[in-house]
Amino acid sequence: MLADLRQALGLFHVIVYMAVGDLRSRYRRSVLGPLWITLGTAAGTVGLGLVWSELLKMDRAVFVPSLTAGLIMWQLLSGCITEATTTYWRQSALLRNVSGVPLSMPPIQMVLKHLINFLHNVPVFIVVALYFHVRVTPATALVLPCMMLLALNLFWITLLLSMLGARFRDLEYVIGAAMPVLMFLSPVFYRPDYLPFNQAFVWANPFSHFIELVRYPLLGAAPPDFVVLVNILMCVAGGAFTLLLFNAKHDRIAYWL
Repeated sequence: MLADLRQALGLFHVIVYMAVGDLRSRYRRSVLGPLWITLGTAAGTVGLGLVWSELLKMDRAVFVPSLTAGLIMWQLLSGCITEATTTYWRQSALLRNVSGVPLSMPPIQMVLKHLINFLHNVPVFIVVALYFHVRVTPATALVLPCMMLLALNLFWITLLLSMLGARFRDLEYVIGAAMPVLMFLSPVFYRPDYLPFNQAFVWANPFSHFIELVRYPLLGAAPPDFVVLVNILMCVAGGAFTLLLFNAKHDRIAYWL
């Protein structure tokens, strides 16, 4: 896998071109183009912020920035995971007919595409943060290293799901059915400390650690040590398992497409 990954990173400029091309083709002939992503997130923030702040009886100045950070993080996570199961067979013509294409290239392209989508949503959070006077502290700078750690986790997850999705086509529908449920089981609309019961239930969900890893610095606080530690452990353990599986099944992937 390491040789395959080095080859893919050597073609990073091609990956960037293909990721941007995907976005352009999706919004071709659209007046606003990718700004629809920003507007959709802004509309969701306003609507959900008004409703859920009343349901939870919380100060909007506290709740709405937290909700906005949760929404943009969930869109990144769900976009990568939902699309991961179809990554290889959507690129099947390229992988079957062009020799020498590294098999780690399509997952990298897909993660990069959703990171670009994430950047389109960042202005929504900035506007909300300015409006509600969210503090900018030294911990805010931790957003970048936390995003890098999250991107590494998303890479091995998407690579793993890409392989499994190529072998088992029903996985696409299983993931599609599970994600709406996971959205409510994950701290998207709420924070773990908002809950009246034991928080261990929420922290048993890996998505909670992914979301809170970045949401804390977005809100001006350093993420808890255990959140960082769990993310690092998932990156090491998940990456190692995916490496072993990729090495074992590398030569078979093209035959599954």
